[in-house]
Amino acid sequence: MRNDPSIQDIKARWNDVLDALERKDRVAWLAYFDGRLVSFEGGVLTLDFSDPNKFEGGHDYSKVRIERFRPALEEELKEIFGVVISVQEIS
Repeated sequence: MRNDPSIQDIKARWNDVLDALERKDRVAWLAYFDGRLVSFEGGVLTLDFSDPNKFEGGHDYSKVRIERFRPALEEELKEIFGVVISVQEIS
């Protein structure tokens, strides 16, 4: 039986996830460090990136996160939590 972490478990270790990501790719870390963890249901972690986009001149890394960095983040989540966690985002 799978023992998935809760959203609270992921929040408690989120800095560990980001630190591991930063050690591998600082730009990937930069793309994810301001995401807010919204929910974790059915193996899918939802991150909210709407805050950086609400001000003029905000940064939008959504395309590069999806195409280039998401696999690295999902790899670190699997390494830390021992289960496959998919990431989706709200922007």
